[in-house]
Amino acid sequence: MAEAHNIVRVAGVARTFTMGTQVVQALRGVDLTIKAGEYLSIMGPSGSGKSTLFNMIGGLDKPSSGKVFIDEVDIAQLDAYELAWLRNRKIGYIFQTFNLIQVMTALENVTLPMTFAGASQDEATEKGLELLGLVGLRERHAHRPQELSGGQQQRVAIARSLANTPAIILADEPTGNLDLTTGEEIITLLKRLSSERGVTVISATHDYKMLNVSDRVVWIRDGRIDKIEERSELDITVGGIGAREA
Repeated sequence: MAEAHNIVRVAGVARTFTMGTQVVQALRGVDLTIKAGEYLSIMGPSGSGKSTLFNMIGGLDKPSSGKVFIDEVDIAQLDAYELAWLRNRKIGYIFQTFNLIQVMTALENVTLPMTFAGASQDEATEKGLELLGLVGLRERHAHRPQELSGGQQQRVAIARSLANTPAIILADEPTGNLDLTTGEEIITLLKRLSSERGVTVISATHDYKMLNVSDRVVWIRDGRIDKIEERSELDITVGGIGAREA
């Protein structure tokens, strides 16, 4: 079987913010490649730069220097229309706070990206119901977010992220607002989608349970990649984690 191609390539990316008179270096020359179909977790303490790197990959922010490539396209060179097309068609987003539209039903939330992409109402409805079925919520399609539990809302958000058959799903702390059991269910669901659909999942997370399903883990510290570990190199135990001893 042919080796998977690099779907994301980050080359020498730095990001500097100016806050009053203070200059903050959020990223300091990061290099990273991510293969198609990979499940990658980006981990690090608050302020380490992981969310900034996540936003760079998603086209939500631009580097101060360096480049981010999606399928070898330098996204900094895209105009506003092209970047919007990329974010709508190529990338699905999952947020810690779900970001569902409260006045819309679960089905309407899922079909909204399809409508933006030009799908007919019938096409969007059929696919939306299929995706809600995929995450176990077809019977709740007419419910609004306030009528759903936190875990159910995150499942709707996952279905929405798949609306336009993206190659990449970016999950920003997807279990951050969920209890332990529900968080584990969401992690298992994301892994299943990655395995069955060949979707690349990139997660910025504090949740060590995510390591159980990750192909690789990128550890960020002080705006730099501290280390990158394969799943087989991790020693995951209750209450702690460390590299396996040789």
